[in-house]
Amino acid sequence: MNTVQRLLAELQQESAKNKTMLERIPESKLSWKPHEKSMTIGRLGMHIAELPHWITRSLTSDEYDMGTSAYNPNIPQTHAQIMAEFENQLHKATEILNTSSDDALAKNWKFRKGDRVIYELPRADVIRRQLNHIIHHRGQLSVFLRLLDVPVPGVFGPTADER
Repeated sequence: MNTVQRLLAELQQESAKNKTMLERIPESKLSWKPHEKSMTIGRLGMHIAELPHWITRSLTSDEYDMGTSAYNPNIPQTHAQIMAEFENQLHKATEILNTSSDDALAKNWKFRKGDRVIYELPRADVIRRQLNHIIHHRGQLSVFLRLLDVPVPGVFGPTADER
């Protein structure tokens, strides 16, 4: 199994878990947040849904400069928007990764803010970082769901809700 195949397999495996978690977000609670410093559950869900875009970006460009891009958070109005964004971004990331090669994944990609380089890594490592980023936020979402008393789906085994 080459690097492309391994990353595709992991993307598909983690995305199935992400979808199960995203499906649990209650539409009536999209504006709820557990703390003033937290994102709303709707924004957190949309963030998770959007994150596969970074896989696409890392395979279709040589770098990204946060200093030249305005950040406008996508605030969902409906649960369906989150799920549609998730499916759209996952499809694009899967498609571009599927047409990639191990040689392309070995080439460096740079993440910067103006003159400051935040990191420069082989694209395969960038994709792993993005998968870790998604997993991190999925963990946050599981806590948000628990606080709302929404049954939490198992990710690495059954939860207290599934026993």
